[in-house]
Amino acid sequence: MQSADHLAASRYARMRWNTPLSPEHAALLLQRLDVHPGARVLDLGCGWGELLLRAVAAGGVSGPVATRGVGVDTDDTALARGRHLATQRSLHRHVTFVMGEVAAWQEPADRVLCIGSAHAFGGTGAALDALAALVRPGGRLLFGDAYWELSPTAEIAEVFGPEVAPLPGLVEAARERGWRVLHLSTADQREWDDFESTWLAGRQEWLLTYPEDPRAADVRAELDERLRQYVGGYRGVLGLAYLVLGR
Repeated sequence: MQSADHLAASRYARMRWNTPLSPEHAALLLQRLDVHPGARVLDLGCGWGELLLRAVAAGGVSGPVATRGVGVDTDDTALARGRHLATQRSLHRHVTFVMGEVAAWQEPADRVLCIGSAHAFGGTGAALDALAALVRPGGRLLFGDAYWELSPTAEIAEVFGPEVAPLPGLVEAARERGWRVLHLSTADQREWDDFESTWLAGRQEWLLTYPEDPRAADVRAELDERLRQYVGGYRGVLGLAYLVLGR
């Protein structure tokens, strides 16, 4: 494989999912999401759908009524990875990956996942409004969104935008829109450090393997800036909350 091709493949290669979340925390969230056999699960902004695949497997696919899932994203490389994972786990008949804008999706489901994708709807409030129409009566929404743990610097606030609020503001935004909080938990520091490290790791390894590649200087500068921004700007300042919501 050419180094340029390997660079593209390395971007998310070391990541389990594109969010600060441990396997143990994910298992808790899926337990609270309570996926029943035969449920329809929708993941908006699914990436490669790791959490979607686990949700469908948790609901059960071998009984008389199989759980089914749909993942929607605009990243064709991530979707291809998701289809490959589904085939590896014999879930390809039960999970479909669709290329598309999440804000344009109109088919509701029993369980909906939307983690780190509120921006695709225009922000937190707009996402919570739109998702109300996509969760079937009696259904549940797993909503993951950023919040400020501490007051950010002006520079960091500009990077993440005006929609980010402290945690009480995020919870209140859900309540104001008719959602009830069935579960709330937040990413801890180890989850954040692992997320940021694995986001960098694939391309860090590429740099070590191909130090003389013409792209190396630009990649090195991008990764160094991200690491500086994390450890010096938003580590311990930006949080990620996971809310299981019902209506």
